[in-house]
Amino acid sequence: MRYDFGSDNTAGMAPSAVEGLVRANDGFARAYGADDVTARAADQIRQRLDADAEVRFVFSGTAANAIALSMLAFPFEAVLAHNAAHVCTDETGAPGFFGHGLGLIGLPGFSGKIDPLALKAQLDEPEVGHRQPPAALSLTQATEYGAVYSEEELRHLIEPVKLRGHGVHLDGARLANAAAAGFDLKDIARLGVDVLVFGGAKAGANCAEAIVLFDKSLARRLDNRLKQAGQTASKARFLAGPMLGLLESGDWEAGGAHANLMAQRLAEGVATRSRFVLAHPVEANAVFVRMPAEAHARLNALGWACYAFDDGSVRFVCSWATTTEAVDELIEAVAGLE
Repeated sequence: MRYDFGSDNTAGMAPSAVEGLVRANDGFARAYGADDVTARAADQIRQRLDADAEVRFVFSGTAANAIALSMLAFPFEAVLAHNAAHVCTDETGAPGFFGHGLGLIGLPGFSGKIDPLALKAQLDEPEVGHRQPPAALSLTQATEYGAVYSEEELRHLIEPVKLRGHGVHLDGARLANAAAAGFDLKDIARLGVDVLVFGGAKAGANCAEAIVLFDKSLARRLDNRLKQAGQTASKARFLAGPMLGLLESGDWEAGGAHANLMAQRLAEGVATRSRFVLAHPVEANAVFVRMPAEAHARLNALGWACYAFDDGSVRFVCSWATTTEAVDELIEAVAGLE
């Protein structure tokens, strides 16, 4: 089985991330995030966001998202999110677990982008004592369907939420791909996002993600919260080191750009060489193809890892490690399916 296109999680660490880990391993360092490597990696993130924010590195995106949402809503409240968002479909109730019962309200929208009218309708729902009222909004950039919100699109979603005094979380597991597609990272803080998850694993790091708090009032006893959740690394430099390697080398951006380019190549090949059609616009590093289950099964049998997504299409994901040769071979395989 080939794993080129099963997920961007299947690729290994980028060379610069490995080098960052090796450098972090040299000598002794202060524990629990008080080391220079962690400080430098946090500064690299702040520079890209052009914001004075609290930054902590954790072991997984699921924990990062769930802990972030638990900061924005009480257990008797809920978080608004796209109904295909990772927090709704792939985190096994982690937001409710870390948030001691906080709920999730799924919203519709094409290609993983929340429909502003659906958001408005939910915000206008009367509050009653028998349901969890919304207290925060969770956005994903790039979305689960590979779409990239524009600054204007995000503003139209964030402004009505902030006007009601609610918090905003941004899941940036594929933020590097969104940035490579033209999204300005500096807009995140300017738009009023309170908590960002700055993605590392899918960008070529190990298992590291960063929680970024723009609203520093949320940082009160943050380290206690992370410790209780099992997300405080004693040797934090081994989480921050690979991120530092990616960021200082520029490979965080370069890897995202390469993955996007490979996705565009794949999409063009599938659209022009095969009988299948694309299910969603290709704006980041994922390609979704309308394909019968029989054809999908044959492709898997040929060794190409890909899987049926929530909308019934077949998803192919490119990464920093995807090669043009692998893309071209896959296009030939898809074109050969009857």
